[in-house]
This record gives sequence, structure tokens and C-alpha cells, in this order.
Amino acid sequence: MHCGVRCQLMRHPLMVSLALVLMIASGAAIAAEPAGRTPKPAIEPAKTGTQCVAPPEVMRRDHPAMLKHQRDVTVHRGVRQARDSLQGCVGCHASAATGSVAQAKTDFCSSCHGYAAVTIDCFECHASRPAQRTAQAEAGKP
Repeated sequence: MHCGVRCQLMRHPLMVSLALVLMIASGAAIAAEPAGRTPKPAIEPAKTGTQCVAPPEVMRRDHPAMLKHQRDVTVHRGVRQARDSLQGCVGCHASAATGSVAQAKTDFCSSCHGYAAVTIDCFECHASRPAQRTAQAEAGKP
């Protein structure tokens, strides 16, 4: 009579252990591949002479929470020109080539979000280009 898969696994625990070790080791070997195998996003630097609100490693991890917090402050309290505003990010990170952070695949937001396979929905309502300042607007005239 032929034994099933479960029976075979129970009969040969050493082989099962060896197979598991080999699978784990091959996964670790793949993870340790040299840089360059997976293309990284091309991130354009911010405007020269500007300072971001947080270090790059913090921004990569926490920018969604920071933007959501600022959204809530803006909507509920009416605070518009705060340190963590989306307008501030767009103003510094807009591409020199396109003038946008999300128009082309190589633009600041699009490059990382495309790499991470995350959809950007900010710019369905918000401008992905910095606001054009005019002499009248800066003088406070309508």
C-alpha cells in the first residue's frame, strides 16, 4: 500500500529539515544580491539652498502620516502655511525638466511611488506644480 505525502514527510524528517534549510538559505542568498540587480528610483535633489523638514530616512518612512496630519490641521483649524504642507514639498521638489512632482515617471513623487507600486492620489485634487508667484500676489493685491 502507498503512503500519502504526510506519511512520507513523517518518515523522512531529516530530508524535510534539509529542504527547509536549503529554501531559507537560497532566500537569504537572493536577498544578499549585489546592488544594481533591482533598479532603484531616480530621485531628483530638492532645490539648492533648501532644507527639508526632516532627514531623508524619516521622510521616506513618515511622509504619509505627516501629510495626513497637516491635512487635518488645515481642514479643521484652517492653518494653511505650515511647515509640513504639501505645497511646500511641491515647491522644493518639482522637477527642473517638467516643473512637476508627478507628471513624468522620473519626477520626485512618481519615481518612488512607482518603484513601491503605490498609487498617488494627492494630485487628483492638489496641484503637482508649484504655484506661480506674481508681483501682484506677493504685494497682496488680488
